[in-house]
Amino acid sequence: MFTPLERLLAFRYLRSRRSEGFISVIAWFSFAGITLGVATLIIVMSVMNGFRAELVNRILGLNGHLGISSTLANGIDDYETLTSYIAQNPNIMAATPQIESQVLVSANNVTIGAVVRGVIWSDLAIRAPLWDSITDEIITRFRDDKAILIGKTMARNLNLAQGDSITLLAPKGRSTAFGSIPTRQSFIIGGIFDVGMHEYDSSFVFMPLPAAQKFFSMPDRVSGIELYINDPDDAPIVKAEMTRILPEKTAVFDWMDRNRNFLNALQVERNVMFLILTLIILVAAFNIISSMIMLVRSKNADIAVLRTMGLGRTSLLKIFLLTGTSIGIIGTIVGSLLGLLFCWNIEGIKSFIENLTGSELFSAEIYFLSKLPAVVEPTEVGVVIVMTLTLSLLASLYPAWRACAIAPAEVLRYE
Repeated sequence: MFTPLERLLAFRYLRSRRSEGFISVIAWFSFAGITLGVATLIIVMSVMNGFRAELVNRILGLNGHLGISSTLANGIDDYETLTSYIAQNPNIMAATPQIESQVLVSANNVTIGAVVRGVIWSDLAIRAPLWDSITDEIITRFRDDKAILIGKTMARNLNLAQGDSITLLAPKGRSTAFGSIPTRQSFIIGGIFDVGMHEYDSSFVFMPLPAAQKFFSMPDRVSGIELYINDPDDAPIVKAEMTRILPEKTAVFDWMDRNRNFLNALQVERNVMFLILTLIILVAAFNIISSMIMLVRSKNADIAVLRTMGLGRTSLLKIFLLTGTSIGIIGTIVGSLLGLLFCWNIEGIKSFIENLTGSELFSAEIYFLSKLPAVVEPTEVGVVIVMTLTLSLLASLYPAWRACAIAPAEVLRYE
C-alpha cells in the first residue's frame, strides 16, 4: 500500500527539525490527547460494565429472576402446591416461597429500618452470594434454633455480634379494642453474612419461614414466590408463560421490571460518559489537523522539489496521510495498552491511591459495592480503536489534500 520512499518521507516528517519545534509540540499534544482519550474511554467503559455486571449479579444472587405475588392483600395460600406445580417447568431451576416485609430493628439504643425475608433454610442455597458467606454451623442454627441472619454492615452499625439479641418491630400487628398494635419480638442472631453489596449487608434480615409466618401473622401463607431460571435473559419469555398458566389472582414480574429505572439510569449514564470522553479524542484529532497544516506550509519547498522530480499527487497524498495517521495509530496503541493495564490492576491502583492520599475513592455507601469492578469488553475496545483510527484518518485528509494542491512553479518562483 505504501512504497519504501513514501514511508521514509512520512516518518522523516514526523521528526521535525529545530526550526519546526512548535509543530512538533502540537504533534506531541495530539499524541498525548489520543493516548489519554483512548485509555480513559477503555477504563471508564470497563468500570461501568463491571459496575453493572456486579450489581446485577448481586441483585440476582439474592433475588429471584422472576417473582410471583398475589393480587389480594392476604398473600398466597396453598403455596406448597403452587410451588411444586411451578417447579415442574424445565426452564425453572428453583421456586422458593418467602415472606417479605419491612420492619424496624432495635438494638443497643439504635433503631434502623430493614427488610425481613422469611425463607426455608434449604432455599438459602440458591442464593449463592448469601450461601457462600455463611458456614454450616450458621445454617444449622438458622434451621434448628430459628435464629435470624443479619448483614455485616447492619451488625457493625448496631454493634452486634453472633449470639446477641435483636428486637424487630413490624408495622402491621394484631388488632385490639384500641386499634392495631405493632408486633414486637426479640430474636437471636444466628449468623452474620457478607454478600459484598452495601444495600443488602446494611438493611436485610433473613428469618426462617415458620418464624416469619408467626411474626407477621400469616399462618400457612406467604407474600410471594421467587423463581430462578437457567438464563436470566430468558426472564420475559418465562414470565409470559407463567402469566398464561397461573391463576388470575397472581401477578408475575421479572428482574428487569423490578430494576427497570435503575438499569435505564445506568445505560443513560454509560452513553453520556462515552460521548463526553469521545470529545477528548475529537480535540486531539483537531490538533492533528493543526499540526499537519503547519507541517505542510513549512514543507512547501520540499513538496515542490519532490513534485518536479516526478513524485505523483497520489504518492504525496499517501505520505501526509501516513504522517498524520501515524500519530493516531501510535497514540491508540499506547492508550489501549495503558487502559487495559489499568483495568487489569484497578483494585491495586485504587488501594495505592487511597493509601497515598489518605482518602476513600470508592465508598460502599454510595456505590453499593465493596470493591471497584472492571470488565473489559473486547467489542467495546475494538469500537474505541476503530473510532480513534477513523478520526485520525479523517483529520489527516484535508492537510494531505492541501499538500497535493501545491503548485511547484508558484513555490519555486520565489526560491
